[in-house]
Amino acid sequence: MSKGKVISLTGSRKAAPLPEGVGEAASALGLPGFEPGWVWLVGAGPGDPGLLTLHALNALRQADVVVYDALVDETVLQFVRPGAQLEYSGKRGGKPSPKQRDISARLVELARKGHRVLRLKGGDPFVFGRGGEEALALVDAGIPFRIVPGVTAGIGGLGYAGIPVTHRDVNHAVTFITGHMAGGDVPENLDWPSIAKGSPVIVLYMALSHLGAISTLLIENGRRADEPVALVRNATLKDQAVLETTLGTAAADVAREGFKAPAIIVIGDVVKLRQGLDWLGALDGRILKRDPLNLRARKDAI
Repeated sequence: MSKGKVISLTGSRKAAPLPEGVGEAASALGLPGFEPGWVWLVGAGPGDPGLLTLHALNALRQADVVVYDALVDETVLQFVRPGAQLEYSGKRGGKPSPKQRDISARLVELARKGHRVLRLKGGDPFVFGRGGEEALALVDAGIPFRIVPGVTAGIGGLGYAGIPVTHRDVNHAVTFITGHMAGGDVPENLDWPSIAKGSPVIVLYMALSHLGAISTLLIENGRRADEPVALVRNATLKDQAVLETTLGTAAADVAREGFKAPAIIVIGDVVKLRQGLDWLGALDGRILKRDPLNLRARKDAI
């Protein structure tokens, strides 16, 4: 897939062959059949097709219609069964997008026609994916549905960058935040003082355009300006890029580097662990640091 490309496929598509052993595994696990008139809300993960669940793959092979988001990678769509219909319904900040009520109404319409409807979302449908809204619309319309969780970018995407969201020597809590409200504004209804003081690690979704404002809010409420920050663009994909910076300089560094969305952002000392856990970098020759938190030196000093 070309860098920065937004998929907008329509019509039908030939399916790629299943990975060896997947069909047998699905049969052995007794995965469910996709009944006509049902809607399955499925998380496709952050991009790498290897992070699809067996339930997601099972759904792709049975669906009559796949209604998919902007962040669903093209390689995932290759597993759609032959003859299935693809409908793009991506919502991207600052760009013309279908309204949420129209997407929900379309799911209901397709299900009432007796189709097996797969609503395919990047990441996890219940993590800033509006899956709850769509599921409630199905309930209201009397449409049966199934939820298939997926790997969310705030965990899986950071893992591909070598950054764990928790580490017992750094944090025992993590806060996930959406970077903008439905209208595109900074989420001012959040308790920023409590978040700044109480959460050792903060993971921001869809926050690139408001990073400067969010950084200022956090610093004004007690976060260190030199606190480590990492941004991961196109997480888990071949063109994944990582920008390491600090809270005080993050917005300026993003502008200088021309760092573009989609990106997941993590704030906190877990970013330091990338020096020792950048496993993809190690494949390209990076020498990993055995003690990125300098814990041995601290223990020796005691």
